[in-house]
Amino acid sequence: MQDLKTMKTLPQDEKPAPRPPLSVGFILADNFTLSAFALFVDQLRLAADEGDRSRQILCRWSVMAARPEPTRASCGVTVARTSGFQDPKHFDYIVVVGGLLHGGRQIDDETVEYLKTASRMGVKLVGMCTGSFILSRAGLMIGRRCCVSWYHYQDFLDEFPHHHPIADRLFVVDGDRITCSGGGGTADLATYLIERHIGRAVAQKSRHVLLLDRARPGNEAQPHPPVVSGVLDERIRRAMLLMEQHVAEPLPIADIATRLKLSTRQLERLFQTVVGMRPAVFYRTLRLRYARWLLDNTTRLVTDIALDAGFSDCAHFSRQFKAMHGFTPSETRGGARIPDIDLMPPPGPGDVLLRDPQLAGLRVFS
Repeated sequence: MQDLKTMKTLPQDEKPAPRPPLSVGFILADNFTLSAFALFVDQLRLAADEGDRSRQILCRWSVMAARPEPTRASCGVTVARTSGFQDPKHFDYIVVVGGLLHGGRQIDDETVEYLKTASRMGVKLVGMCTGSFILSRAGLMIGRRCCVSWYHYQDFLDEFPHHHPIADRLFVVDGDRITCSGGGGTADLATYLIERHIGRAVAQKSRHVLLLDRARPGNEAQPHPPVVSGVLDERIRRAMLLMEQHVAEPLPIADIATRLKLSTRQLERLFQTVVGMRPAVFYRTLRLRYARWLLDNTTRLVTDIALDAGFSDCAHFSRQFKAMHGFTPSETRGGARIPDIDLMPPPGPGDVLLRDPQLAGLRVFS
């Protein structure tokens, strides 16, 4: 078991440096996500000092590991530790940065024991990206809400069926546990912690230097929530994820079938049986839902949104959008629309209402 004897200690005649307002210890998993770590630590760096001098004055951070060998990120870059394990009480937060789920073991036994020691001492633990999986495997998320990326929502449910993952938020604070879905949400979490411990002006300064737009609260929706929850057939789930990952440049249905080692006809039959519609109809609905999210949550031009949602031109996009919602994209922006439910005629024999809660209320015209 990892104990305080193996942690970094100071000579008896040396006084510890004054503790800054915010102190963070990082633990990087094998094959960790570099962007999550970089977005977080660079905001700490900019918040710690005036200008761009990077002195650890207002913030202090350490990258800790049980062994001296550098840790490899999923992109192949390696990061060396700055110290061994320090006394957890030196930190306000210990942040576990996860990464690839299926790239082998993420942390060793010593690291697990260190996290358990930190938990017993009441130190706040943060799971970023798939760090939520690491904390859960260590038994440190029992009875806690756990934020995960929509991309790994089903993976989490499969591994932890008795937990209750949240995949529609950027990050979740639950007492002395914080979990973050990863991606750009790590920047918003860093802003939240800097603002809480140092102040809003300092947090804004960090974001401005990094050319980041407004800080989003933790309860803001993840930009692209999942459509696979509740779908048990693994082939259909994989097909849906492929569609999710290729919205701007839609894949031909035949290509999706080939990737799944199915014939196009087999995939068509599977979708009709499991989802109640053809894969092309589902794919189009998925893209229109994404476009609706962009219309409601951004100020981008309708033409740009049409292209991002995989439509070749704005006119085609507008026709499809109106067929689904009963109003045009421009009316969505102009505030002239009536709520969707009032504009929807009763379902006809050729219509299907999507039952997934993420797609509730969207009409699919087959």
